[in-house]
Amino acid sequence: MEGAIARWYSKNRGKSIEEFRSWAKTASEHAPEGGSVLEVAPGPGYLSVELAKIGKQKVVGLDISKTFVGIASDRAREEGVEVDFRQGDAAEMPFAEGMFDFVICTAAFKNFPDPVLVLDEVYRVLKNGGEALIIDMRRDASMKVVGEHVNAMKLGRADSLMTKLTFRFMLRRWAYTRDQLVETASRSRFGSCRLAEEGMGFEMWMRKP
Repeated sequence: MEGAIARWYSKNRGKSIEEFRSWAKTASEHAPEGGSVLEVAPGPGYLSVELAKIGKQKVVGLDISKTFVGIASDRAREEGVEVDFRQGDAAEMPFAEGMFDFVICTAAFKNFPDPVLVLDEVYRVLKNGGEALIIDMRRDASMKVVGEHVNAMKLGRADSLMTKLTFRFMLRRWAYTRDQLVETASRSRFGSCRLAEEGMGFEMWMRKP
């Protein structure tokens, strides 16, 4: 996303700040104090900023969108925290091997053209023993559950309708089934994953030996 659509997305995602805080807490608990965490496709940067507020790890965010990198960097400055937001491709990360203790990616995995290549890059930049967590929606999520999720965001009427239509006609169609996720992980350098389903989404956990 770039330009106006990225700014619209940023405004609406801010309504889910408690969700970002929960994910930030999870990331902080799975990386050692003084370690480093990479967020892949942080978008407007809410999760990374909340993680930086916890203050236990160095936080880096990598997004392909120039607009999002700018929005996220501004948010970090406004919140008084340090996050290294960079522009780059998740399939060709500008990081050395073994840089991070933990990698997290939320609501973006379904958008990657080559998900196996992205997982291989995540594997490469993780330290030995490091974990990766992918969070996204499931293809079999019902529109009832999706509607409840959007309603909980407390958007205005127009933004709520547009968000529900986006889920129905775009995002859910791009999402993965459980079998597809298992197969994708098996073709990556991780070789396997642990899946947990909750609400309309999933958590896919992987570890680098």
